[in-house]
Amino acid sequence: MAGHSQFKNIMHRKGAQDAKKAKIFTKLIRELTVASREGGQDPHSNPRLRAAVIAAREANMTRDTMDRAISRGAGNLEGENYEEIRYEGYGPGGAAVIIEALTDNRNRTAPEIRSAFTKSGGSLGETNSVSFQFQRVGLIEYPQSKVSAEDLFEKALEAGAEDVTQEGDLHQIYCDFNDLQTVRDALIAQLGDPTSAKLIWKPLNLVPVQDEDTAKSLLKLMDTLEDNDDVQRVFSNFDIPESILDKLA
Repeated sequence: MAGHSQFKNIMHRKGAQDAKKAKIFTKLIRELTVASREGGQDPHSNPRLRAAVIAAREANMTRDTMDRAISRGAGNLEGENYEEIRYEGYGPGGAAVIIEALTDNRNRTAPEIRSAFTKSGGSLGETNSVSFQFQRVGLIEYPQSKVSAEDLFEKALEAGAEDVTQEGDLHQIYCDFNDLQTVRDALIAQLGDPTSAKLIWKPLNLVPVQDEDTAKSLLKLMDTLEDNDDVQRVFSNFDIPESILDKLA
């Protein structure tokens, strides 16, 4: 499966990122606000908002905090007006990188993103400069403890999914990006809420990174980008061997 090793690479560093609870909440609040603004306050009729609510619950966000963010997006409360921007570029070793951001000041965000690339030895490109190396797909995740792989595979295919894999302690269900809501709702009806349900950029091919210094610079770039409050999600097509990851850890 294209992207399998890359997602494993990302998960290798996820624990350190999850420790930054305040930053995680900032990103989730922005997503709730924008999702509400774009599709309305009702999670049942707004798939993006429902996905954001699921993520917020997973992060143990309080109901009051979620409600305020949703109300702000609907225009019931005053607050910042966030703009969705996608940045693309190449990191060390030629790895393609896509950044999805929500910002209230693109004059602040763009220079910060560009600086992160420059300091790592990479380069920020134009929109669509690397996205052709990825496929836009839906990704739904369930804990492996909740359902067996065989049972989930059958349910997922019946719901319209294209592929089911296992990563860490999660089942990962992939579907066409247009079918995310349909597949997610069909699985929720049988299994309850997933751990996450979102649109992602899945690499079509992976870029091997065999040099330890290059891997270190690339991981530092990813951490810097993910640490930026304006950045919601970062995707890349690198593939770093476990032996190098273990050394860098």
